[in-house]
Amino acid sequence: MSYTIIGFEGSANKLGVGIVRDGQVLSNPRHTYISPPGEGFLPRETAQHHRSWLTKILRKALDEASVSPNEIDAVAYTKGPGMGAPLVSVAVAARTVAQLWNKPIIGVNHCIAHIEMGRLVTGADNPTVLYVSGGNTQVIGYSEGRYRIFGETIDIAVGNCLDRFARTIQISNDPSPGYNIEQMAKHGKVYVPIPYTVKGMDVSFSGMLSFIEDCARTKIKSGECTAEDLCFSLQETIFAMLVEITERAMAHCHSSEVLIVGGVGCNLRLQEMMKIMAEERGASLCAMDDRYCIDNGAMIAQAGYEMFKSGLNKVDPKELFDDSFCTQRFRTDEVLVTWR
Repeated sequence: MSYTIIGFEGSANKLGVGIVRDGQVLSNPRHTYISPPGEGFLPRETAQHHRSWLTKILRKALDEASVSPNEIDAVAYTKGPGMGAPLVSVAVAARTVAQLWNKPIIGVNHCIAHIEMGRLVTGADNPTVLYVSGGNTQVIGYSEGRYRIFGETIDIAVGNCLDRFARTIQISNDPSPGYNIEQMAKHGKVYVPIPYTVKGMDVSFSGMLSFIEDCARTKIKSGECTAEDLCFSLQETIFAMLVEITERAMAHCHSSEVLIVGGVGCNLRLQEMMKIMAEERGASLCAMDDRYCIDNGAMIAQAGYEMFKSGLNKVDPKELFDDSFCTQRFRTDEVLVTWR
């Protein structure tokens, strides 16, 4: 049976609405809240951005897909994890739309939405997944009805580390701090040794962030290195850590595929390093561009589609509505994967 699902994403500074029909992306517009250089995005201002743009993005998604509300079978939204105020602002909109259109509503785990979108776009079958974003860093494998976490950050996420360093050196947040660090890193010539912190299958970024922030305050002024050198050094060290724990997970799972998802997954240097490792193991890399790596509504719609067709289509819509809350902490391995 054919299903058309609309998905609402707003867990951080990206607001997206996407429409998916049976694994085909019909539309996927989004709008990003960009804070001034040297500043991060705060929950309150981010939520205000989402509220002010949501009807425009919703209308654009419907128009691009040439879909009317009557053709929508269910409304999916990001249940968590994410920032509280932005999550709630978009969940309220999704609940309102579901009631106005008289449609079932589905709460989606943001991390699993990234994975399912990655599997859809790349055609990966059963990959080891590296999930790297502003708020999450996890190495994941699928087993017995759940996505199992093999390793993760024990403090801050990789994207948060990059964002905070970008603030330290006062570079633009447009289109994103991580992208601008990537471009600056291409011009780095000197590798500055940075603490390399891998603890078993887990990683830690807070110590290296403090170290490189101190380097930015002292070594740039003294002429020992440039901001580009520090961007290069930070990327090389962080990505080497991530490739190391991903390779160990692949060895444990006897995996022949590695899938990179999340906003940091757009980084071409990370993809290059992961591809080298994968090819040395006789495996293949599955990676995407910024259309689907960066938070978007289509990934929420796709995960909602998988959930809906695998059983939620038979659940009482009132029961689904009563369960349509948000949670800032919603782990990947909490979700029973009924569609695999």
